[in-house]
Parts: sequence; C-alpha cells; structure tokens
Amino acid sequence: MRVLDSGDVYRLLDMESCIREVENAFRARGEGRRASSAVAGLELNGGALHAKLGALDLSRSYAAVKINANFPDNPARFGLPTIQGIVVLFDASTGEPLACMDSGPITALRTAAASAVAARYLALRSASSVALIGCGTQARAHVIALRHVRPIERIVVFDADRNTADRIAKELAKDGKVSVSVADHLQQATTGAEIVVTSTPSRTAFLDVGSVSRGTFIAAVGADNEHKQEITPALLRASAVVVDDLDQCSRIGDLHHAIEQGVMRREDIRASLDQVVAGRVSGRLNETETIIFDSTGVAIEDVAAAAVVYERAEPSPAANS
Repeated sequence: MRVLDSGDVYRLLDMESCIREVENAFRARGEGRRASSAVAGLELNGGALHAKLGALDLSRSYAAVKINANFPDNPARFGLPTIQGIVVLFDASTGEPLACMDSGPITALRTAAASAVAARYLALRSASSVALIGCGTQARAHVIALRHVRPIERIVVFDADRNTADRIAKELAKDGKVSVSVADHLQQATTGAEIVVTSTPSRTAFLDVGSVSRGTFIAAVGADNEHKQEITPALLRASAVVVDDLDQCSRIGDLHHAIEQGVMRREDIRASLDQVVAGRVSGRLNETETIIFDSTGVAIEDVAAAAVVYERAEPSPAANS
C-alpha cells in the first residue's frame, strides 16, 4: 500500500485535473452509473470527526474512506491546521487497500473543484468578481479553481480576523493578474460580487436576503455538519438552490436548517449538481436569479481526486525490484 504525504498529493494533483474528474464523478451519478456515497460524524471537545465513504467506477472500481478531524481553533491555539486526516483508497472489486494519503490537500482541492464545477453551470457566464467570506485554505483553493471556469478580475476578501484577511489579500495580489481588496464588513464584500464563496466554521447564519445582488452565485461550503450554518433560511427560500447531495444537505447542510424551521422542503430545491451536469435539469434559468450551491462535500469527490493521485504516483521501490 502506498503512503502519500501532503507534498506528494499537491505534486500529483493539479486543480485542472481535479475539476475535470470531479465533474466526471457528478456526471456519472447523474447518468445512473456507480457513484455512491455515505457520511458519518462525531462531535468532540472543540471539534469533530467526519467520515465520508464513496465508490466510483473509473479505470477500475475504486472506493475510498476519508476521516477528517475538524478543529477550527487549531491554528490560533496550537499552530495546527483546522482540518487533518487521511484518505484510504481501495480496490472496490477486492477490498484491497491501495493507498493511504493526507486528506488535507485532497479536501482543499476537491471542495474548490466542486464549487468550480457548480460555477461552470450556475454562475453568470461573464462573472468576473468574487467575494471570499472566510479566508482560510478554502479561500485560496477557490480562487485557483474559479479562475479555471470564469474570467475572474476582482476579488474582495472578508474575515472576522482582519489580520487573516490582510494576509490572504497580499498572497492573492502577488501575481498581479487580479485586483484584490479587503472589506471592512460583510456587506461591503458581497455587494456587487457576482460570485460569493462562504467557507467559515460559523454556527450562526450570516448571509441573508439583501446581502447579495441579483444574479449572484453563492458557493456555501462551510456547513458540513448539522451544527454549522452560513446561509439564512430566508435567503435559501428566496433563491434557487442546487445541492451536492440532497440527503446530506437535508441532514447536515445549510438546507437542513431551512427544512427544520419549516421554511423549505426537500421538494423545493431546483436540483442536485449531478442532475445539472448530466443535463437532466436546467441550472440557471435567467441572469437575475440568485443561485445557492449548498456544498457539504460528497465522497465521490474524494474518490475522484484520490484516484488521480494514486494513478500518477511513482511506483514504489519494491515494484521496480
């Protein structure tokens, strides 16, 4: 079994390939091919463990389990990443473990890749401005991913920690290809932005009706357990909602809060992303509607990304002996 650390994963998995394979995974699900997933979670003091399992038929039948520890206070308290964990990739036909790899870069890249796939189908074609709400790892990854699918020219960042926002703004401005600014408050960041990415550990909804302009595409990626919330039920109700997985979003995404409060039903969502990618349901109907992508993170994304890493990995010394 190959063991691949963070450096290996980043070396072997580029964003363009990740976007392509994540899109293929959703297309497979939308076309009724094998693309199954499941999720489980456990609350801990100061954080949580999440387990996601998925299976895909690619060049061979793959299955993967990802176990992530999510501790939002880690950077400030211990100098550790918020998310730490592993992905174990299996041969789905025999159960043979093929590789164990660091889940941090897998999670960062495939989450942003899924948002980019959603933006390709749901954001305005001319969308060139992005508001990043929450300035951690996902913000960086989303800029890279979104620039593959839309002509991004202007980025506004906002974070509860101004120093964090200032730091990422400097990083993003280094290549000189985009205009980057730091907002003093949420409304300043989101007003006029054609794409809004929320990637925070918030347990209280902060993006509401009136926070965004007409036609905005929102990638809501922070709510990946039932205690997190970024989007108010009122904004969800007023928008077209596309989910990455209806069952998951109904239980642990922003959608689940709207359902719990009786503001929405499962039947009120427009589609799941796989249905849109497969052409079974239309994504954007006009240029004025607000569209929310409720992204809880589907395990087929992890399988797709891990398979790329595994197949590109250099043969182990034993294989060449």
